[in-house]
Amino acid sequence: MPESHYPEVRSLHLFSEMEDDNFRTLMRGSYVQNFPPQIDLIHEGESSDFLHIVLSGSVDLYAQWNNRETSIATVRPISTFILAATIRDAPYLMSARTLEKSGVALIPSQDVRDIFDIDAVFARAIVRELSQCYRGMVKSHKDMKLRTSLERLANYLLRQQTRAGGETTFELPTEKRRLASFLGMTPENLSRAFKGLRPYSVAVDGNRVTIADADDLKTLAKPSPLIDDYSS
Repeated sequence: MPESHYPEVRSLHLFSEMEDDNFRTLMRGSYVQNFPPQIDLIHEGESSDFLHIVLSGSVDLYAQWNNRETSIATVRPISTFILAATIRDAPYLMSARTLEKSGVALIPSQDVRDIFDIDAVFARAIVRELSQCYRGMVKSHKDMKLRTSLERLANYLLRQQTRAGGETTFELPTEKRRLASFLGMTPENLSRAFKGLRPYSVAVDGNRVTIADADDLKTLAKPSPLIDDYSS
C-alpha cells in the first residue's frame, strides 16, 4: 500500500492507537485497488482472506438465498468490512459489490489476526468495533421485527433527514429498489408506503424527499434511541 494512504487508514478508530510498528506491519502486506461499478468483491461462503477498507466510492453488502436477494448495508468511506469473519477466520456471511467506482484497501486477514494477538490496544479496538456492529445488528433486527413497513420507512426518512442536517428537503442516498430491499419490502410496497406517508407531511419527487413537518411524521414513526440511534 502506498504510504500516501496511511493517514486515511490510521484515521479509523480501529487503527488509530495501535503501535506504529504493528501498523506498518499490517500496511506492508496490504494493497489498494480501484474497482469500477457493479464489481463483486467477495461472495458469501468464501474464505475471509482479506479485511477490506473502503477508501472512496461505496459498497453494497448483500445476501442471496433460493433465488432471492436482499441488501443488508451500504459501506462508505472510510469504513471496514467484514471484520468478524476476518477475526474468526470464518467464511463471509455476506457478499459485497461496488455501487460506483471505488478505492478499496485489502489487508491480509492472517496479518490482522497475528497483530490482534500481540497488540492489546488494537485488540481492544477490535472488540469495541465488533460490539458496535452487534448493537447495530440488534437495532436493525428490532426495526424489522417490531415495526410495520410504513413505520420502518417513516423512521428511515427521519434518520436521513438528521444526517442531512435537518434540512426539510434532502436526497435519498440510494436508489429505491435497493431501499426497498434494505427495508424488507418489495418495490411495489415501497411505492405504496411513500403514498401512505403523504398525510404525514411527506412528499417524494424521484429521489428527492420533503418532510414539511417532522413532528407530524414522528406521530406515526415514534422514533426510539434504542432502535434508531446507531451511534451508540
